[in-house]
Amino acid sequence: MVSINKLYPLAAAGMLIVACQAQNRTSPTNTESQAEQTTAAPVVERKVSKANPIKDRKVKVCTIEQYGDPGFELTDHVDLWDRLRAGFAIPDQNHKRINRYIDWYKKHPGYLDRVAKRGQPYLHHIIEQLEAAELPLELALLPIVESAFDPFAYSHGRASGMWQFVPGTAKAYGLKQNWWYDGRRDVVASTNAAVEYLSYLRDYFEGDWLAALAAYNSGQGTVGRAIRKNRKAGKADDYWSLKLPDETAAYVPQLLALAKLVANPEHYGVELSAIDNKPWFQAVPIGSQIDLSQAAELADISIDELYKLNPGFNRWATDPTGPHELLIPVDKSVTFTTNLSQLSKEKRVGWQRYIIKNGDALSTIAAKFNTDVSTIKTVNGLSGNNIRAGKALMIPAAMADDSKYSYSADQRLAKVQARKPNINNRYKIQYQTQAGDSLWVIAKKHGVSVRNLAKWNSMAPNDPLKVNKTLVIWADNGKDSADNSVATNNQTLRKIYYKVRSGDSLDRIARKFNISVKQIRNWNTKARKKYLQPGDSLTLFVDVRNISH
Repeated sequence: MVSINKLYPLAAAGMLIVACQAQNRTSPTNTESQAEQTTAAPVVERKVSKANPIKDRKVKVCTIEQYGDPGFELTDHVDLWDRLRAGFAIPDQNHKRINRYIDWYKKHPGYLDRVAKRGQPYLHHIIEQLEAAELPLELALLPIVESAFDPFAYSHGRASGMWQFVPGTAKAYGLKQNWWYDGRRDVVASTNAAVEYLSYLRDYFEGDWLAALAAYNSGQGTVGRAIRKNRKAGKADDYWSLKLPDETAAYVPQLLALAKLVANPEHYGVELSAIDNKPWFQAVPIGSQIDLSQAAELADISIDELYKLNPGFNRWATDPTGPHELLIPVDKSVTFTTNLSQLSKEKRVGWQRYIIKNGDALSTIAAKFNTDVSTIKTVNGLSGNNIRAGKALMIPAAMADDSKYSYSADQRLAKVQARKPNINNRYKIQYQTQAGDSLWVIAKKHGVSVRNLAKWNSMAPNDPLKVNKTLVIWADNGKDSADNSVATNNQTLRKIYYKVRSGDSLDRIARKFNISVKQIRNWNTKARKKYLQPGDSLTLFVDVRNISH
């Protein structure tokens, strides 16, 4: 998960994104999103470190025809794995923690290949951006550790996308987030942000990639403090000597193990299916909002395939304020461009004429038609929120049945509600403490008082906590929900993609989220097998007040 303690914004870091045919990738940090973001109070201190500047870079999004031109070829590699190996640059490491992961992968030789196939649509683009920024290509394997290459992955720590950006870090790196769109899941935008952040961490830690990777997971402040603590005590300050959170201690070795396996799969008995060294998609400008079901028809692909290439779009259509482009499979880009050119902007979304009734508000009308207030106001030329009964509004509306937009936030939520667990009005949580926890922090997260929390656990309010201590919390279902959750029937439900870690079991995961093993098995076919594999993604439907955010 991308975490950050203090954000040092990019010195002279304007990202110039250049398409191969002078097609500019629409930046998520456009005028509208900047205006939107500046209205919120800053939540972090921002500094510019002159000693660690980030250089401007160019990002290429190319067509298959241009990539096939011998004059344009960046390498002579036919297979993408060969190109990846040729760019490995992190010094080889040998450590028992790395060997532990290597042993696991050797026992499960199909896992890496399965995850790589899931990431195949994205891997070529990621490699190109890392090469452009002159970063080690081992970093192209980082989404395997972060999300198993699932662009829809969402962690209980509120990290999202295949690069697992948390909201604060995403905002600092220009990833737009609103009702229509989440740049943390956008394939191109999130990769750009990850490359920028990794470049910064490399410079901040003076080329020490192990420290930089640890900081990508737990924050540069966490790693920096561990280094200073060791230096003060006269101890070695290399990554392997640092006292870091358990997750971070496992995070870097897992990536290094993956790199070893990819570098020499035959030696480790791992088989990697060949991947052609060519682009999978092309960024096609669309110039306006478009219904995603209609866009899929224009491209002659399924809407699920379109969503997987464009996972940043939350709803049934693209964001009215941009980015105004779609990633389309290269072999369908000409078909899509031709069909789109024959369709006027007015016909790219459906429209409904709505007569305002007494008691209506723009917010209720927006919810009724699955759109947002700002879009209704823009379409109808409204400067304020006042509306009059009897007047007509034009409302953009989905052209297809709601169920067709299977990867939209609305349909994902519908699945949550359909599978929601039964939770009584008052319930018991067994919470396992983590590094950095205190009674005050835990009480605040769960909407209870410090005094009650201490009383329930036979403690004094000022008692220190040990990591992995189990606390009892009696929570009230009536409390308000956390961000991005929906309260229904006195529950606040969220669909969570949980990545299985080394040492996890169904019982341990069930206790962590206050759900049952039977529920996990019902929601996940893979959980019905005898063993879970580290890196497996489980779908959980939990009340957010049962978990630590």
